[in-house]
Amino acid sequence: MANTLVYLLDGKIYINLTNRCTNDCIFCLRKDKSDVKGQELWLDNENSTAKDVIEQLERLIKQHCTASPFTEVIFCGYGEPMMKLDVLKEVAKYIKDKYPDTKIRVNTNGHANFVYKRNVVPELKGLVDEFSVSLNGAKKDEYDELSQPKFDEAYDEMKKFIKACSDEGISVVASVVEGYKGRHLDLEKCEQIAKDLGAKFRVREWIVNGY
Repeated sequence: MANTLVYLLDGKIYINLTNRCTNDCIFCLRKDKSDVKGQELWLDNENSTAKDVIEQLERLIKQHCTASPFTEVIFCGYGEPMMKLDVLKEVAKYIKDKYPDTKIRVNTNGHANFVYKRNVVPELKGLVDEFSVSLNGAKKDEYDELSQPKFDEAYDEMKKFIKACSDEGISVVASVVEGYKGRHLDLEKCEQIAKDLGAKFRVREWIVNGY
């Protein structure tokens, strides 16, 4: 294991805050490997602070982003980034203050409002430019099979989170993983669900070996 909190992938900066997640998706990359393109993402512990993240961020920028400035930072790692909401908010504010032209995206399962027992979306307005939320199913039983959530209300909570983002005027994309071991979703129905919730729709083709 390592303490890789910030990493590069396809020319973009990613932030890896935690190993914890409220889902245990059957197609999750971390079930088969501990790295993304050789970058170890399983964290040694859950004690990292915003200061730790910012230090790694600045070190990576200095090493890799001087010739070609970065334009986007994505909160996405081996766990659910919103599980460390306060750290995420502090780091996002730092980025927005120092690098105001940078787009910030959060890849999430949409369970944060359930976890914190409040609507956290307004707290992220002005800090997060876009949420990408894992829809992963046209109905609850399909979602439960693929996402293996740790609480029963997960599918409805995810959809309510998407709607909350839309209501707050934050760009939100509902995504699905298509083609996992020959399984196919009703993409038209998934797209309609996304549209009804005020979200854009994205299909992510399953990559057999991950990155």
